Amino acid sequence: MKKMISIVKKIGAAALFIPVAALAQFRPPADTNLPAAPIFDIIRKIMLWALGILGFFAVIGFVISGIMYLIAAGDEKSQEKAKKAMYYSITGVIVGLVGLVVIFAVQRMLGAQSAQF
Repeated sequence: MKKMISIVKKIGAAALFIPVAALAQFRPPADTNLPAAPIFDIIRKIMLWALGILGFFAVIGFVISGIMYLIAAGDEKSQEKAKKAMYYSITGVIVGLVGLVVIFAVQRMLGAQSAQF
C-alpha cells in the first residue's frame, strides 16, 4: 500500500511539473502578423473607432435634422418630425460621449494610466 501511494505521489508530481517545464520553453511564433499589444489595448482601439463612427453619424443626423427643421417652413408635422430627429441625434452624441468616458474610466481603474483622462 505504501508503495502504491509513493507511485501515485510521483505520478502526481510529474503531472504538475511537466507542463511548467514545457511553458519554460515557449517562444512566440514568428511571422504571424498578429498584434503584439495586450488584448485590452486592442479592445480599446476598436471601441474608440466604433465611438468615432457613432459620433460622426450622430453629428450628420444633427445637421440633417437642422436642415429638415429649416425647410419645414411652418408645417407643424414636418417641424415635429425634425424635432424628433434632432432629439435622437443629440441622444446619440450623449451616448457616444458617455461611452468614451466609460472606456477611459475603465482604463484608469484597471491601472492603464492615460494622459487623456
